[in-house]
Amino acid sequence: MISSPETLHLVDGFVPGEDDLAAKSRELILALLRHTESPFSRSQFTPGHITCTAVVLSPDYRRVLLMFHRRHERWLLPGGHVEEDDVTLAAAARREAHEETGVLLEPSTMARLVGMDVHAIPARKREPFHLHHDLIFALAAQSDRFEVTDEAPRVAWCRPSEFDHFEVPHSIARSVHRAQQIFGAANQLNLPIR
Repeated sequence: MISSPETLHLVDGFVPGEDDLAAKSRELILALLRHTESPFSRSQFTPGHITCTAVVLSPDYRRVLLMFHRRHERWLLPGGHVEEDDVTLAAAARREAHEETGVLLEPSTMARLVGMDVHAIPARKREPFHLHHDLIFALAAQSDRFEVTDEAPRVAWCRPSEFDHFEVPHSIARSVHRAQQIFGAANQLNLPIR
């Protein structure tokens, strides 16, 4: 089971550099973890809850997997809510990526926290307006294979040079850049990404 102290340590250790949005999101996520009882519960709406997203890099680390999110009607990274049987937050991101896009992920690649983004979710049905305190993890795909699903009716591999065409938000672009730096550096040195 995922614990708040473990997550607090993970978030506290994230260095956003000059990324002001990630720095602000980091502070909001730390406050959520320190001051709420159920930060991983999708039914905690005030001030919101933790979600996990995956930057899935292609096997050559040059492209990222995007999905056209049916509900939000825009291109985003795969991700979603933490489930009770998720062992780690990285496992939640890994599960969501596979469920939403069918992508097969490198089992030996350790997920790395590469971004944070607190964003608003509009009210719908029985859910009021709330915030997703999103932790963004980098993962590597085994192949270029993916599937479309109900949640993601369109899926595509995208190069950073194509981000404007897909209208990729800046928070995603910065997380992809950090992921490519981490995986690319290890690849150039011929190191395993663990």
